[in-house]
Amino acid sequence: MLHRSCFTALALSATCLALPLRAEEYLNGITWQAPPVVTPGETAADPPSDATVLFGKASDTENWQNISKWSTEGDVLVTGQGTIRSKAEFGDCQVHVEWSAPVPAKGSGQGRGNSGIFLMGRYEIQVLDSYENETYHDGQAGAIYKQTPPAANAMRAPGEWNTYDIFWTAPRFTESGELESPAYITAVHNGVLILNHFELKGDTPYNRPPEYKAHAPKGPIAIQDHNNPVRFRNIWVREFEPASGEQTREPYLRDGKKETPLSEAK
Repeated sequence: MLHRSCFTALALSATCLALPLRAEEYLNGITWQAPPVVTPGETAADPPSDATVLFGKASDTENWQNISKWSTEGDVLVTGQGTIRSKAEFGDCQVHVEWSAPVPAKGSGQGRGNSGIFLMGRYEIQVLDSYENETYHDGQAGAIYKQTPPAANAMRAPGEWNTYDIFWTAPRFTESGELESPAYITAVHNGVLILNHFELKGDTPYNRPPEYKAHAPKGPIAIQDHNNPVRFRNIWVREFEPASGEQTREPYLRDGKKETPLSEAK
């Protein structure tokens, strides 16, 4: 049998557990703006409410320059002659593109299902049929052309649809044209992370080393013609702006009604 004093101790312990424990809370002193509300698409392929749709149906060819020699098959865009460029221009952004390599597969290496997505019209992430098709690694699907291979080959078989989700940070230049900060890219191929905040060395030419040349803060999305009938669909872009806030007071600790600036805290 428990002594009465034990019951008293248990009761006090239960009372203590029920009381809220007080502790200092850190607050950073930043007044944040409310993030804008964005309605996501019904599926991962569908554009969110704030996206610019570059191609979703046949009539969207009006969103592109130099597209007269390309064709459509329903809601699919098929590569024709010449590189096309979006009329809209973007800086920091999220890009969604779906593409399918030709069937039947023809050719080998760089001659099989070759195209490319160019951010700002000059920085290429490679489109290529890399399904059981060997080529140089920094030229296969998902590569930043001639700069880095993808971290994995996530290619689907010819005729199946591939998805690129690209997160782009545009380069910055000073007023005098010097590089202030380079471009960065993160990319997901068919749900597989293939590029993680990769720092570009410059543009992505075939016949010379990469280099940066000053350009406008925004540029078009371009899709390359490489004489292969690659198909595209569901192309949309979201301009990206980071969360915004202002440091309205020094960071501080709060304990109930007591507030202590961090510089005065022990």
